[in-house]
Amino acid sequence: MFVLLVFLISGLGPATPAPAEAAGATVVAETTVAPRTLDLTIESPAMGGREKVRLLVPPGWSRTSPRTYPTLWLLHGGVDDYTAWTRDTDVEQLTATSDVMVVMPNAGRCGNYSDWWNYGRGGPPRWETFHMTELRQILERDYRAGTVRAVAGNSMGGLGTMAYAARFRGSFRAAVAFSGYLHTMHGHKAGDDSTGWGPALACPGTDWRRVWGDPDDQAAVWHAHNPYDLADRLAGVRLRVTSGNGKRGPLGGSILTDPVESGTYTHAQAFAGRLRSLGIPVTTRFYDGQHDWPYWQRELHLAYPWLMEALGQ
Repeated sequence: MFVLLVFLISGLGPATPAPAEAAGATVVAETTVAPRTLDLTIESPAMGGREKVRLLVPPGWSRTSPRTYPTLWLLHGGVDDYTAWTRDTDVEQLTATSDVMVVMPNAGRCGNYSDWWNYGRGGPPRWETFHMTELRQILERDYRAGTVRAVAGNSMGGLGTMAYAARFRGSFRAAVAFSGYLHTMHGHKAGDDSTGWGPALACPGTDWRRVWGDPDDQAAVWHAHNPYDLADRLAGVRLRVTSGNGKRGPLGGSILTDPVESGTYTHAQAFAGRLRSLGIPVTTRFYDGQHDWPYWQRELHLAYPWLMEALGQ
């Protein structure tokens, strides 16, 4: 049984089933979990079931406000969920005085921010449609979200930031990838049953033929979701790419090289190089560090003023 927690907190009001519908999606419950933190449960045709989204709303926000608010989308990494950024960083405190709504949608343990190919059958899970059509329309119509947006994410969420910014041109003013796998075909050789490092190390056990198909037979599907191949579509977006090199850094970690972070380091350099070859500006930060939250919190703090500037704050 879903237990609806009701808190009569100024600005958010009681937790109630909301009437919002977009492309058939319906908000079936709202839960206030902290003074500025609102969880939505959405019945999603794109997903074939219910999914969660966490919002950090700005001070003074209400669903009946006469104004709209710019949004910062924070995308979580693999083997995680919509609570990741509030659980493992101080994003709630960081945004406490900002006039911005933070949007943190669930994206599955290894959803890869894509509508899955599913052996050619399509259908759920359709993460991209859930986020960029259903959720976006719900937020803009019923939660006072505006059309000025920025996006950032870690690991799998780094893939999502650049894929969404490229595939939905003009939707985001800025995109930031923290330790993202940004070249999913890197190291792949035709006829090889693997995708090189690709995203496989970050999402062990995932059946990639469900996600994007075979990397040779369905190469077009892979390329259509690969930030490296979509780089030319990012012209005009403020871009920031950061990654550790896998070595133990000042914020701790293993004495052994982290293979996931060393992989994202390779991806980040390849992606940034591709952007620069196209004449597209990108800010990069490479450092000693590993695939872990202390580094992503630091990078969020460093990127935050830059993101706020892009949002007009």
